[in-house]
Amino acid sequence: MRLIIALIGFISFSVSAFDRVTGHEFASRSEVYGTNGMVATSQPLATQIGLDVLKEGGSALDAAIAANAALGLMEPTGCGIGGDLFAIVWSAKDKKLYGYNGSGRSPLSLTLKDFQDKGLTSIPAHGPLPVSVPGTVDAWFALHDKFGELPMSRLLQPAIDYAEAGFPVSELISYYLNRSAPKLSKFPNFSETFMPNGRMPATGEIFKNPDLANSYRLIARDGRDAFYKGDIAKAIDSYMKDNDGYLNYKDLESHKGEWVEPVPADYRGVTLWELPPNGQGIAAQQILKILEGYDIASMDRFGVEFAHLFIEAKKLAFEDRAKFYADPDFHDIPVMELVSAKYADERRKLIDPNKAMKAVEAGNPALLHGDTIYLTTADKDGNMVSLIQSNYRGMGSGMTPTGTGFVLQDRGEMFNLEPGHLNSYAPGKRPFHTIIPAFITKDGKPWISYGVMGGATQPQMHAQVLINMVDFGMNLQEAGDAPRILHTGSSQPTGEKMTDGGVVSLESGYSWEFRRGLMEKGHVLKDAVGPYGGYQAIRRDDNGAYAGASESRKDGQAAGY
Repeated sequence: MRLIIALIGFISFSVSAFDRVTGHEFASRSEVYGTNGMVATSQPLATQIGLDVLKEGGSALDAAIAANAALGLMEPTGCGIGGDLFAIVWSAKDKKLYGYNGSGRSPLSLTLKDFQDKGLTSIPAHGPLPVSVPGTVDAWFALHDKFGELPMSRLLQPAIDYAEAGFPVSELISYYLNRSAPKLSKFPNFSETFMPNGRMPATGEIFKNPDLANSYRLIARDGRDAFYKGDIAKAIDSYMKDNDGYLNYKDLESHKGEWVEPVPADYRGVTLWELPPNGQGIAAQQILKILEGYDIASMDRFGVEFAHLFIEAKKLAFEDRAKFYADPDFHDIPVMELVSAKYADERRKLIDPNKAMKAVEAGNPALLHGDTIYLTTADKDGNMVSLIQSNYRGMGSGMTPTGTGFVLQDRGEMFNLEPGHLNSYAPGKRPFHTIIPAFITKDGKPWISYGVMGGATQPQMHAQVLINMVDFGMNLQEAGDAPRILHTGSSQPTGEKMTDGGVVSLESGYSWEFRRGLMEKGHVLKDAVGPYGGYQAIRRDDNGAYAGASESRKDGQAAGY
């Protein structure tokens, strides 16, 4: 009897929407359609705020900022103005993509020797040491100056109102809030801000954040300087000095984000655009370029052959990610070589169709010379925004400056403390970054704005979603709902080295026969709940209409009009 129960517990049964009369059995809902605009976020109230902005004549960028500000209040487990922001914007007027890298730099007063003197071999996840300059507010204003229509005061007002009056906390966000409390409540002012009743809010409970309302009000009135030179900067400086921190007023005052050129990579008639390092977006492109050498469309999407090739391609891409992805202000990163077809041809030769790799070395592209929110918006004029924003590790460092209503990020944890490594810590340097927005064009026209939140999960799911649509013919919602494959344990930019092949986690929907087939090729399987990412997407159709999709694994919503 025990054996039967154990087997039943191990076998994965398909989770399917059998009562739907259209679409794949795993689809949770239909695509959402609209002709004048579309907003897709991970929280329905934030989606409605963005939609209201569009209806008032705001641009896609205006809607994105308004929704992002609301999410900083409503989903502090994923984002906030204490974190960083990256965006890709399709300008209908210019008929081109613009990229913005809104990541902050490490404190100028903190050196590699300081970590060595403390006996550290890695940067801790929480507390003052991993805190870097928050880049979100600067990114809002830089993007707004170029693509905004409505005043910033209008865009921040809905979040201010909800922060003062309160909002009902949604289910998944409540779950992650309560998971954060044991780790972060020990840090000064965290409990006072997020646990006013001595605990995190339960599902449906009304939560208020008057301090964040005040911070937003200062930003609406005084612009970006309120955060980097004004009262908020002074509050951060004072708090960090009182709590053995290194980030200070000078670091904030000197911060500036950067306009960057998105990187293109063709895949079977479409072009995937990602931002260059210090982010990890090009890892998705490397995976796709390797897989482009196989006839993926002829394979079973839920078969062992495709899964094995995908996992091995991911290992190869992530080995390069561990070695080469770093701040381009400090190193010459061979971006175009890494995403080239010629380099992919060489890397593909390392894949054994019958055996999983236990270890692999990074390639040599030089030879070719000789835990996050994602949202997307679109407006009536054809502008589209792909925006991702994060504190890292959910609620960040735990460091919560008094009177501000937000947590400072812990992105500095992503530095390597090995001297000489491209991603080695240095003052005033941007760490390796996981958050990545994505955009797909077809025949030079905007097609899909999309992203998937979730650390190292992101490039894997960028590639899987695109493959689902291009190779397997899924629609926008189905491509996100389809069961996902996640490989973990690759070498990392922070110094960890893969020596055992890592592990593979699978969502419900994969059979025992499938799992056994992967194990026979040498893959190690490990059950995991929740690390498969959070997806939002908008597609622009040839008739001018928009289709929207929202992640069934989150609390989100896509809505159009």
